[in-house]
Amino acid sequence: MFQGDVDIVVLPGAGGEMGVLPHHAPVLTTLKYGVVKVRRGGKEDIYAVSGGVAEVQPDIVTILADAAEDVEEIDVERAQLAKKRAEEALAKGAPKSPDALLVVEAALRRSNLRIDVARRYRKSESRFPGT
Repeated sequence: MFQGDVDIVVLPGAGGEMGVLPHHAPVLTTLKYGVVKVRRGGKEDIYAVSGGVAEVQPDIVTILADAAEDVEEIDVERAQLAKKRAEEALAKGAPKSPDALLVVEAALRRSNLRIDVARRYRKSESRFPGT
């Protein structure tokens, strides 16, 4: 989703939020559901990520996310519908199989993340329904 030189990358690492500057020591970390911030020349790009891994080398950061979305491209209405479907599925009772339960819980976490990230970081408030 992004390629180029940056000033800093901030990741939702397994041990907490992690800032990566150029020439950082090599690190491999899992990613939690959260926000990746990419700052360069006074501009900041924000991405919602749903887990994954990040490999940090002195001159490159590689992020392999389970799902990632630019905050400006989040379809909030779609995320709200997904949240509603997941909540309804859980309200009907836990799905019969553990795998199905994990899928529903992941959908709920992902939709909540997308809604929260859009609300907190979107530059164009008029693009957020209901505000």
